[in-house]
Amino acid sequence: FAGWATRNDIVCSDGRIIKRDAFKDNDGQTVPIVWNHQHNDPTNVLGHALLENRSDGVYTYYCSLNDTDKAQAVKSAVRHGDVTALSIYANGLKQRGGDVLHGQIREVSVVLAGANPGAYIESVI
Repeated sequence: FAGWATRNDIVCSDGRIIKRDAFKDNDGQTVPIVWNHQHNDPTNVLGHALLENRSDGVYTYYCSLNDTDKAQAVKSAVRHGDVTALSIYANGLKQRGGDVLHGQIREVSVVLAGANPGAYIESVI
């Protein structure tokens, strides 16, 4: 599947606003996909996502899920349209007020509801 990991200039539920190129250093990187930001257990790693910095935000244009039972359950939910939201976990954030100017995306999560309303699964392959 593919979609927006995060979008720029949208107020997130935590009050932050991701600014253009805040995650440009992640362009071309691969990060883990996990369920609902549960990155404290390796069995929650569902696959990986390739990130692309774009003018509107960070797009993940190649999301691949592994063959574990958890990943297959998420794959089924994504294919069926039951789960459509994405979210990122990032650290090393540099902010000016609520504006996020720089950081490092560490994972992309498939979530029931993301903090950034513009982050969603756009296409299922």
